[in-house]
Amino acid sequence: MKTAITVAAIALIAVAQTPAIADTGHHHGATMQHDAGQSMASMSAGTVKKVDPAGRKITIAHGPLANLKMPPMTMTFDVQDKVAIDRVKPGDKVRFVADDVAGALTVTQLETAK
Repeated sequence: MKTAITVAAIALIAVAQTPAIADTGHHHGATMQHDAGQSMASMSAGTVKKVDPAGRKITIAHGPLANLKMPPMTMTFDVQDKVAIDRVKPGDKVRFVADDVAGALTVTQLETAK
């Protein structure tokens, strides 16, 4: 009888802990899908107006930047080193992510729109 109670208690604890483990984001596949979805949702659309590869700057006429709570406008952004701005030219339609990096509005992701 004591063994049956111990087994039942262990099973109850295991079942009770399963949702907590799932909610922590430790399931690798679910985390990757969630992150990819967030990345796509935070991308903004725009048109390249000017590219300055030497200065690591790009000017984009863009729609709203939801993550920065900014309305549509044309502005110049710094560009992170990992972003290949040599692949875009004025007139290209792009999707991008801009963030406040150390006080400067910076493009952290950039791709040509399809």
